[in-house]
Amino acid sequence: MAKRGVKVEIKELESAVEEVVGRMGVIERFGKAADHIEGLAEIDTDRFGIAVVTDGGATVTGGEADEPFAIQSISKVFGLTLALQAFGDEVWKRVGREPSGDPFNSIVDLERQKGIPRNPFINPGAIVVSDMLLDISAKSDTNKTVREFLADQIGEDVGIDRKVFDKESSSGFNNRAMANLCKSFGNLNHEVEAVMKPYVSQCAIALSARQLALAGRYLMDGGDKPTDQQRLLARRVNSLMLTCGQYDGSGEFAFRVGLPAKSGVGGGILAIAPGVASIGVWSPGLDDNGNSLLGTLALEQLAERMGWSVFG
Repeated sequence: MAKRGVKVEIKELESAVEEVVGRMGVIERFGKAADHIEGLAEIDTDRFGIAVVTDGGATVTGGEADEPFAIQSISKVFGLTLALQAFGDEVWKRVGREPSGDPFNSIVDLERQKGIPRNPFINPGAIVVSDMLLDISAKSDTNKTVREFLADQIGEDVGIDRKVFDKESSSGFNNRAMANLCKSFGNLNHEVEAVMKPYVSQCAIALSARQLALAGRYLMDGGDKPTDQQRLLARRVNSLMLTCGQYDGSGEFAFRVGLPAKSGVGGGILAIAPGVASIGVWSPGLDDNGNSLLGTLALEQLAERMGWSVFG
């Protein structure tokens, strides 16, 4: 494993990224684009982009690294970050920290757990976190929305995929059912529709692989000149990304790649080599668990080539 504070050799990284892009270009199995969200199903599944931002501030890109895509569930990482910054350990009274063992949009386990989602990276967990974020409005010293947080982290304007937003705003019946079930157990403070709007909005945020890698820099080691509290927050979020970040494929991803990561059905994956690099990949073809097929392969090969697995 690359150690914290060890300088990444940029020429080696550039060579590794170039090699990964070349390998992705000859793979014939791309997976299937998400077909349940308008705006995602028609995207060519053989497209691929990757960006790596090192702890030293260098950026290395390959493929379609500047092509924007809806980040979908990757937004849950940033929502959780805002909630932890604002409320600390109070977050864990309303959402758990365990892998679900069920699909990300399953309602079954939520009933068994009496409205307490198993973790913040499945849909009901992110909905409860969105409910918490509505209570940040009285705090003037922090970002209030995921979009504001991302714009601040990246240093660029952050857009919305309007087609994805409109489709999910007018449908999303399963998500509303989970929100109502949470509310029936007293785990939603605001009205369901008031919670669903920011939740859908954050999922429709459009970033490129390069912007995604920039957004994840604070998870490398807590940010620029981090405090102990910022380092702890990064460690907490990374631990959940490692155990819960890839839907029902989290164990397989940890086995193959060995990096904390969060995927989205838009085809993106944010991966973190702690203390070393933040990585954004995008390819819209998904595997059976809803994770980017080429993105996972690329991260597996990059982590092996650079020695970045957290397991050594």
